[in-house]
Amino acid sequence: MKIKKGIKLWNKAKKIIPGGSQLLSKRSEMLLPDQWPSYYKKAKGIEIWDMDGNKFTDMYSMGIGTCILGYADDYVNFAVKEAIDSGSMATLNCYEEVELAELLLKIHPWAGMVRYARTAGESLAIAVRIARAYSKKDKIAFCGYHGWHDWYLSANLADDSNLDGHLLPGLEPNGVPRALKGTSIPFKYNEIEELQKIVEKDKDIGAILVEPIRHHNPENNFLGEIRKIADIHNIPLIFDEVTSGWRINVGGAHEKYCVYPDVVVYGKGMSNGFPMAAIVGKSEIMDAAQTSFISSTYWTERIGPTAAFATINKMQEKNVPDHLCKIGQIIGDKWKKFAEENKLKIEVMGDFLPLITFNFSYGEELNQAVKTLLTQEMLYRGFLASTSVYVSYCHIEENIEKYFENVNDVFKIIKNSIDNNNVYNLLKGPVAHKGFKRLT
Repeated sequence: MKIKKGIKLWNKAKKIIPGGSQLLSKRSEMLLPDQWPSYYKKAKGIEIWDMDGNKFTDMYSMGIGTCILGYADDYVNFAVKEAIDSGSMATLNCYEEVELAELLLKIHPWAGMVRYARTAGESLAIAVRIARAYSKKDKIAFCGYHGWHDWYLSANLADDSNLDGHLLPGLEPNGVPRALKGTSIPFKYNEIEELQKIVEKDKDIGAILVEPIRHHNPENNFLGEIRKIADIHNIPLIFDEVTSGWRINVGGAHEKYCVYPDVVVYGKGMSNGFPMAAIVGKSEIMDAAQTSFISSTYWTERIGPTAAFATINKMQEKNVPDHLCKIGQIIGDKWKKFAEENKLKIEVMGDFLPLITFNFSYGEELNQAVKTLLTQEMLYRGFLASTSVYVSYCHIEENIEKYFENVNDVFKIIKNSIDNNNVYNLLKGPVAHKGFKRLT
């Protein structure tokens, strides 16, 4: 397998695009420096063709979690092509955004209003703005990863490691006004005492923002206790379901736990690869949007709502979340089996099956080197792979069997390399980056 064009183009991109890509997770250095194909020509189902014509099976991120139905789904694409032919933008509004709002409110009977954006980060910023407008308070207590906007990164103005436990370490708040210091306050998942202390100490908390689940289930009624605290102190509760939404049920993971927020935010998988995001909430809180200026031209284009409406309908019709959980369970069980057979130390995090994940257990430095070796060896066997899989509807037992065979082989290589202390010698390039770093 020859991978040349993508590597060459990536090296050019780093010189003319700050950071190389618009998304940290798509930087080649995050996966396999100097070897990753970086760019695609075509994607269909779970297969991707790169610039050199190599075909890979995606057993990694499926467009960073966006394509729940699989790449270029025919049903969604048909609806989108009709929307394009009918005009994707006009002076008047598209009726599809009203149809989508009705569908979202039918799925969320506790809610009464909907606003839209086109990316998750901006939709979370909108939700925060609405909550502040409603509560008339400035500060945000949060748990989890919530994007790139000033309100979130300002947490690292107080302590540059505040965000390290919330998915991505090393996020620099350069360019965020120092005046925002102390306005966003983190608390750890499943540690309700931290939130309790925050709201008791500070009476200016205008919203509580939480990812209801990522890799671990809530313990000791964690979400329910957050809901109680929000109610007692009259603080709007926002659930960030950008990652968790649509995967274990059609709607939000909060429904599994019967804990309902005041506002829920969706993005990523709700439109199967077309830009779309939604803020769904209780009428009395959402109506506060009318007291603040929240407006953008391309939030009114037609493709996003059309794609989301088609995607959600197919999810309902095909019961897609059940399939995601089933395949996630199979993948996790296979990882455990192969690790045990090869005496390889891993920890499988199986609480959220549609984003099944494992970690190596050899210490932080060696773990990262071994993870890079896994990606390298799987790439040259025809797979985009790492230590997690965003499961899609197109992942079925028949078309991932070869993946399992190769994982078993690569686990053997990894175990031998650890035993013989030659992991770094087997790497054909540098160890992958972990977290946020400069590229040039």
